[in-house]
Amino acid sequence: MTQTTLLQYEAPWPVYAMDWCKTPSPKEQMRPRSSFRLGIGSFLENFSNRIAIVGLEDEHILVEDDYTDYPDFVTLCDAPHGYPVTSLQWQPASAISYQWSQKSPSTEFLATTGDALRLWEYSGDASPAMSNFVGRTPSSSGHSLNLKSALSGQSKVQNNSNGAPLTNFSWNEKAPSLIVTSSIDTTCTVWNIDTSAAVTQLIAHDREVYDVAWLPTSTDIFVSVGADGSLRAFDLRSLEHSTILYETPAPKNVPPPSVSPSTSARPPTSPLLRIAFNPSDSNYMSTFHMDGSEIQILDMRSPGQPVLELKGHHGQINAVGWATAALIMDLANHTAASASMNANSPRSASSRLNSPRPDVKKKYVNEPAFAYTASSQITNLAWSPVIQGLNLSTGQSTAGEWVAIACGKTMKALKI
Repeated sequence: MTQTTLLQYEAPWPVYAMDWCKTPSPKEQMRPRSSFRLGIGSFLENFSNRIAIVGLEDEHILVEDDYTDYPDFVTLCDAPHGYPVTSLQWQPASAISYQWSQKSPSTEFLATTGDALRLWEYSGDASPAMSNFVGRTPSSSGHSLNLKSALSGQSKVQNNSNGAPLTNFSWNEKAPSLIVTSSIDTTCTVWNIDTSAAVTQLIAHDREVYDVAWLPTSTDIFVSVGADGSLRAFDLRSLEHSTILYETPAPKNVPPPSVSPSTSARPPTSPLLRIAFNPSDSNYMSTFHMDGSEIQILDMRSPGQPVLELKGHHGQINAVGWATAALIMDLANHTAASASMNANSPRSASSRLNSPRPDVKKKYVNEPAFAYTASSQITNLAWSPVIQGLNLSTGQSTAGEWVAIACGKTMKALKI
């Protein structure tokens, strides 16, 4: 009996935001299929966007060949979202043991960003009913997804009553009540989702902030990247200073400005779009430039320039993520690639770093360890946790990790 290495889901709309559940369902820990739940969100240029929870109809699809007539994934439940979904995440695994003030132990949280930070409560009380239509919500499924709160505070840099659109967010694994969001209005905001209150808001960059990430195991330090081409670190205990860990190189042969610039101004540089920490060694981060085809790996102990650059792509990169087993997965147009990695705090300085440490030499990786070529542009990805092997009456599947990719209206899950 062959094992399934590719699962597929067809959505009724273009898929962009996506995340794999971090833990099995509280009420279905013994059901293997509860580890194969994903949250997905649409990205339509209107206010008709939706989010959905999808899952396996039957775990036997993982080891049996005669299930080809059935869909791999089915829609468990969905909900309207309005504004395009810029990011979606399941609660971290630590949220199970956290003492929430208003949450049932049998439910799970999801969060999304768009025009606001939204917190959703998901309940899967029963097994899903059969559905004859891929992408349709089964009737009387027992699954529900309800909006719990929508957080949008007053912007420090805008005069309107509502905050500016949010580009991304990061959920703190050590203190799951904390979420930090990034915005096009140059700010980052730290929220306590248990009390629905903003902890602090700061002007983080000179231009739009595109991504943000908590330092693993820390409740105080986070990093962000933005349109000004810089990667910055912030400490909630000392917000009067920030540390610039990396800046994209200034372009050569730039024409002189039409007006006299300030002494601190820099020529326009390529924006940094995403930032992600290595979960196995938080000294290492990955980022990439807008329209770039390389992934930069940075070491917080040696700021200023990358210590490693991955050059396996021929098109622009759209997303990046680390696997639990210290693998890095990055995506570009029509190609997904993976390369293995053997992976102290950043310098305390508020001034710009003009040069890297002399003892660091950048290395290059030109060929990925694994690759997958899709039929169309890959726009996003989501790694699964390590999923234990399944012992079924008709066969056995081995333990391992999966990565989900979004291609238009198709979501594919690939076993690594």
